[in-house]
Parts: sequence; C-alpha cells; structure tokens
Amino acid sequence: MIQRSNIVLLVVILGFIATQVESLRFNLQSGETKCIAEDIKSHAMTVGKYHIVNHHEGYPLPDTHRITVRVTSTFGNTYHQSDNVIEGHFAFETAEAGDYMTCFFAADHKPALTLNIDFDWKTGVAAKDWTNVAKKGSVEVMEFELKRMLENVQAIHDEMFFLREREAEMQELNRSTNSKMAWMTGLSILLCLSVAGLQVWHLKTFFEKKKLI
Repeated sequence: MIQRSNIVLLVVILGFIATQVESLRFNLQSGETKCIAEDIKSHAMTVGKYHIVNHHEGYPLPDTHRITVRVTSTFGNTYHQSDNVIEGHFAFETAEAGDYMTCFFAADHKPALTLNIDFDWKTGVAAKDWTNVAKKGSVEVMEFELKRMLENVQAIHDEMFFLREREAEMQELNRSTNSKMAWMTGLSILLCLSVAGLQVWHLKTFFEKKKLI
C-alpha cells in the first residue's frame, strides 16, 4: 500500500513538472484584441477550448456576443480560426518549436460591450484524454498509472533536450554577438587612432606652413 501511494504521489509530482496548463478567464472589450502566447516544443500535442460566459443561464447570448479566434505559430502559420462564434475548441500537434499565440477579437459595437471569456489551454501530457485511454484499454489502475508515469517521464526527457537546445542556441547567439562587438570595438579604436593621426598630421603641416614650428 505504501509503495502504491508513493507511485501515485510521484505521478502527481511528475504531472505538475511535465505538463503545461493555461486555464484562465478574462474580459474582452468590443473592438479590441487580446492574445495569449505559449512556448511549445515541436511534435507536442496541444488542445484548447473557449467560450463566452453566459451570466444569464437559460437565455441565449445575443448576436452581439460573438468572437473571432485565431491560433498561429511563431512563423505565422494558422492552425485554427473561427469567426463570429460563441464557443469552440482546437487540437493539433505542433510542427515547429516556438511561441504559439491564440488571439481573441470582438467586433466593434456601440455602445461598447465587455465579454467574459473562459479559455482552457493544455499542452504535452496534460493534452491527452487519460480517462478514455483507461476505458479503451481496459487496464488495471496500477498499469494505467504506470503508463501515465512513463508518458510524464518521456515528456520531462523531451523538455530537457528542448531546453538544452534553446540554451545552445542562446550560447551561440552570445558568442556571435561578442565576436561582432569585438570587431566593432577594434574598428572603432582603429578609426579613432586614424582620425587622431590625421589631425596631428594636419596640424603639423599647418604650423609648418605658418612657420610656427
């Protein structure tokens, strides 16, 4: 019993480390756009769902309560777009690493409106429907937890390599920047010495012509 509790606890801890979950509620003024960015590695599953909060249950939202939603990658590729909707969802596997941006736009309206939006965004292991996995596989609880733990460990492993690649890119950028700065410093010093030399030569020539020296 103790070992099983430890395994379940480890799964929970790994779940917090290896997953990214963005769940929030925010206000959107009519005529404005709000964007939410998430840094996601390549070949990672990501799912999201959103809806306009209806504060009057039992009554439909008016036609003025509509939003346009667009999800784009860091290179500008569009992975999801819905126009004039109350709710929606998206799910895709990333093809490239970088910042993925979800933008919400509410059409301009007079008088101005304030829409309350719920947005749930999950990536990595958190994006998988583990309940359906357990049902479809008809697995025992322990086997299910072990499979989930394996997925979390793999996600941590992939995340470590992803961060290592990012660190290598940053180090290469720093080396390149330092090299360019060294060249620029050297050229600046050379230019200053050249100008100083020309000024000394010019003054010497001027004074010699004036027979001051």
